[in-house]
Amino acid sequence: MSFLIAEEERLDPSGIAAVQSTKLDALQQALGPSDSFYRRKFEPLGVALNRGQWEALPFTTRAELEADQAEHPPFGTTHTLPVESYTRFHQTSGTTGRPIRWLDTPQSWEWWKRCWGMVFRGAGLRSGDRIVYPFSFGPFVGFWAAFESGTNLGNLCLAAGGMTTSARLRFIFDNEVTVVCCTPTYALRMAEVAAEERLDLHSSAVRLLVVAGEPGGHTPAVRSRIESAWSARVRDHVGMTEIGAYGFECEENPGGMHVIETEFVAEVIDPRSGELMPDGTAGELVLTNLGRLGSPLVRYRTGDQVVLTRGQCACGRWFARLEGGIQGRIDDMLVIRGNNVFPSAINGILGGFAEVAEYRLVVARAGATSGLRIEVEPRVNEDASALVGRIEDAVRDRLHFRPTVVAVEPGRLPRFEMKARRVVWESERRADE
Repeated sequence: MSFLIAEEERLDPSGIAAVQSTKLDALQQALGPSDSFYRRKFEPLGVALNRGQWEALPFTTRAELEADQAEHPPFGTTHTLPVESYTRFHQTSGTTGRPIRWLDTPQSWEWWKRCWGMVFRGAGLRSGDRIVYPFSFGPFVGFWAAFESGTNLGNLCLAAGGMTTSARLRFIFDNEVTVVCCTPTYALRMAEVAAEERLDLHSSAVRLLVVAGEPGGHTPAVRSRIESAWSARVRDHVGMTEIGAYGFECEENPGGMHVIETEFVAEVIDPRSGELMPDGTAGELVLTNLGRLGSPLVRYRTGDQVVLTRGQCACGRWFARLEGGIQGRIDDMLVIRGNNVFPSAINGILGGFAEVAEYRLVVARAGATSGLRIEVEPRVNEDASALVGRIEDAVRDRLHFRPTVVAVEPGRLPRFEMKARRVVWESERRADE
């Protein structure tokens, strides 16, 4: 039996606004004198954390957080309580800059788990599901909160860190797992290994994959490949170590992600001017978390390009919706022969080629623009030359430039369990060789 959605998930816009107002008051009190980070930001401007002055509040950026921790090591000054009050430590993966360390109090960690409960309910988790988490359980927040949230909901949760992919697959079969939490890349990697070892994923008990950590879950071609390989549904989730688990894809209306507006204030801005954008217009997502009172962030620029819409969903929720999920990273955008290109767009194209086992985008800077070479690793027995030509044509037709595509020998490119890092600079590629 699927879990019923919580009462707070049924609130209409006026109910959501009332909850946000109450939680903003609590957040204002929590900031107080202890949080020197926001005191330094707000006091010179003469502003306070309330709806009346909302648009006058300055944005918070990742660069500020990195600088704050560099100046006040190791944890910076964003915490609202003495360090002795914190019991959880996590660290960003560092794929978009210097790793950020983040602390949570027991109360803030309960908030994390409550948010993940909404993710699971939205995805259609059932009371009898057995959930496996095939990741390392290191300092990256990954699926830590998902694991503990699953246990809170009463589900059997199986940690699968410290195993090879082969061992994890047998673990899934042996324990009749029904739900897998992983990255899209690792879902495909497990399918690749299963095919090599002649394990029939279609005969497993898995019916649902909840994916997160990178683009792909909302890319139609990637989703189709995962669902076809596993004979199971895919539902996407989005979160960040520093902001929390803020978005989920509902079972009834896939193709977008709800922002948990009872726990986050969501805005979309023009990334250049900082001006608010109307609903339905592409821009950068800005979030304020409302329940992580031990280490809050106010008007945090996520760097994610989204299109946010509002209205009641087929699932019954009024939470704002990110159409098509995260469309790309603002700071990842490349200018290739005069074209603005998100790596996620190329991922969407290559995801449609089942003949590609893995790929890498190698970028070379030349003045104001970049050159791009796509390295693809064909599956065994594939015609590499024909595959290269078809990929060149597909990129040209959809992105309006012809890339350089080269085939590399099988096993040449790295595989990933957590966040895939497929965009590298030419100098980095040379250093690897």
